[in-house]
Amino acid sequence: MSRAEPGLLSGSAPPSTAGTPAVTEPGDAGPPPDLLSPSQTYDIERRSQRSVLLARAGEEVMAWLKTFASAAVYATLIVTFGFQVARVEGKSMEPTLADQDRLIVNKALYRFFGPPEPGDIVMLYYPRDPDKSFVKRVIAMEGDTVRIEDGRVYVNEVLLPDAYLPPNFRSHGPHGPEVVGPAQYFVMGDNRRNSSDSRAWGQVPEKYVIGKVQLRWWPLTTARLF
Repeated sequence: MSRAEPGLLSGSAPPSTAGTPAVTEPGDAGPPPDLLSPSQTYDIERRSQRSVLLARAGEEVMAWLKTFASAAVYATLIVTFGFQVARVEGKSMEPTLADQDRLIVNKALYRFFGPPEPGDIVMLYYPRDPDKSFVKRVIAMEGDTVRIEDGRVYVNEVLLPDAYLPPNFRSHGPHGPEVVGPAQYFVMGDNRRNSSDSRAWGQVPEKYVIGKVQLRWWPLTTARLF
């Protein structure tokens, strides 16, 4: 009698290995894939750099859009809540305000908290042409008497305190006495030697006062509240 091989039934054939996938042992992997050519490597690097640049450009565009959106919101709030942005043109308010200064004008202040007071810097419509607007300082109001002599301004015969003006900005031309009428204001530019104001074109009706100059915001180096 023949002896069966260990692990096999007597008289049976060894199991077939046909169709059985071969198991690759570690270290038996096939040849490595072909290396990229220099031109292929360059193309990949260029595409990667382009992707980075496009991503950065997208971020910058989004940042600008956010800035513009914020500016639009701020502008809407300013207009809605009674503020207006204005720009000084000319030298009539020097040395207090300079040409091209940017201002914030509070249009709600006089509407809800009382009329302008002497000393306020205001934005107003030009009485002879309301399509134009000026920035001037209120000197006197209804019932006051204004007189100018030797470069000094007197309101109700009291010398106007104007220490904010250097001597070379005062005007030496006489004016008045002039009584300010009902619901009117007498205004002057701080640069009295170079200002067209109530001395030339008369008093300003109360309804022509747009608002109080509240802030100079540009240039930033001279920004201040009034």
